[in-house]
Amino acid sequence: MKISIINGPNLNLLGKRETDIYGNMSFEQFLDALKKKFPQVEFSYYQSNIEGELINELQKVGYHYDGIVLNPAGYTHTSVAIGDAIAAIKTPVVEVHISNVHAREDFRKLSHVSGKAAGSIFGLGIKGYELAVEYLLALPPAK
Repeated sequence: MKISIINGPNLNLLGKRETDIYGNMSFEQFLDALKKKFPQVEFSYYQSNIEGELINELQKVGYHYDGIVLNPAGYTHTSVAIGDAIAAIKTPVVEVHISNVHAREDFRKLSHVSGKAAGSIFGLGIKGYELAVEYLLALPPAK
């Protein structure tokens, strides 16, 4: 099974930024642990701070992978285009947010992604990525 993990803006700073919210582990460290936990999965990882690059990556993997775990970060609340890209591809997408966006500022309660995703995971820390992978592994094979 091939799963792509796509992270949006500022997630390259995991382990360094607001560690009280996001923890002190870099995503690369977490990804190594995830690969060990799920050796049957071929993971790809992509991170960008640029909206159009995230859309390009969704389109690139959206017809060839079995699942996508997407944390669009701040673009969740502003990018109609990322939501449209998810709607346009065949691969199921699970939206993940490390923090509970519903417990934060009001503007963060709007997601242009949730309605297009297969499901959404909020506020469970970096563990949300692992749960998203488990969900994707449980899906019936695509036809």
